[in-house]
Amino acid sequence: MNLKIKMPLIVCCLAACVLMADTGIANDTISVIHSRKSVRHYTGDAVGREDLTTLLKAGMAAPSAVNKQPWVFIAVTDSDTLVKLAQGLPYTKMIVKAGACIVVCGDMNKALSGVERDFWIQDCSAASENILLAAESLGLGAVWSGMYPFQERVDHVRKVLGLPDTVIPLNVIAVGHPEGIEKPQDKFNPANIHWNKW
Repeated sequence: MNLKIKMPLIVCCLAACVLMADTGIANDTISVIHSRKSVRHYTGDAVGREDLTTLLKAGMAAPSAVNKQPWVFIAVTDSDTLVKLAQGLPYTKMIVKAGACIVVCGDMNKALSGVERDFWIQDCSAASENILLAAESLGLGAVWSGMYPFQERVDHVRKVLGLPDTVIPLNVIAVGHPEGIEKPQDKFNPANIHWNKW
């Protein structure tokens, strides 16, 4: 590559770095966090198993109390199963066109005991957020639909997926290729921050 070609490239790279620094998006992770949105409109294109595995690995990278990792994930791509799930879940109809979903569950056989058992909810929530952010980073769309603590939703998911009684579905995360309708929102509100005390 000669110098005439190199110079414009170098100038463009430097300009991009300055722009990212000025706008506060130099950090890729922070950029993904602020780009995440709840996607409910999908193209219908299939999501590959490799991408779903990447999301599942991201979920399992989450922190958990005492490192118990009380989660288990059911990745669903079968169209009949998606339809059956959607039929009993009023706010999860989008999974049919999304073409895939990940059901994030807590496994009580792996959870802590006593009053600490409910840490599974926090642990699986952390895993869920990792999945949502990983989806955004891959250019996929995703949205979290809550199951627990609504018993009728929990029972429906258990029935469709054949879950044992010791496994509790926390949520169903639709995963698919976004149509591009949803846009990220700036949710920052300084009124929600207190420094050092209330």
